[in-house]
Amino acid sequence: MIRRTILAALAATGLVLATGAYAASPDNTLILETSKGKVTIELKPDLAPKHVAQIKTLVGKHFYDGIIFHRVIEGFMAQTGDPTGTGMGGSDLPDIPGEFSKAHFGRGAVGMARSQDPNSANSQFFIMFDDGSFLDGQYTVWGEVTDGMDVVDKINRGEPPANPDKIVKARLASDPN
Repeated sequence: MIRRTILAALAATGLVLATGAYAASPDNTLILETSKGKVTIELKPDLAPKHVAQIKTLVGKHFYDGIIFHRVIEGFMAQTGDPTGTGMGGSDLPDIPGEFSKAHFGRGAVGMARSQDPNSANSQFFIMFDDGSFLDGQYTVWGEVTDGMDVVDKINRGEPPANPDKIVKARLASDPN
């Protein structure tokens, strides 16, 4: 009886799914509406608090709305977040220092792109198509796709793609707009 009451209370807050599995809070759930469909990403502030804060700030400014996937490599990853579409641009916010962890860059992991300088992450990020263990500890994992990997798999390939897909709108699940 007590267990059911606790689970019901947690479910009402959105922390527990009907199956009893834990879900990210709406404040830590990023929804990307892409030209191929919807992708849901669980943000990981426990792994990368500064990166998650930067992503949330940029999402709040609608920075990602309309930005293309400019580097999409089969069997590796889909990269976005550059307003110039060249892989050389970023936001007007300061760069973020690396927050490297033991998190694994497996399929669905979301990491922050950077230059050779480990403290140069800004707005560009990538979603892994496949295992990328060679990135472990070298790049920052700040999220994980929890729904919509089938959508990510459909993103047009290329550097840049001839007909690039884009993020139509990025928002937190807690934001009804």
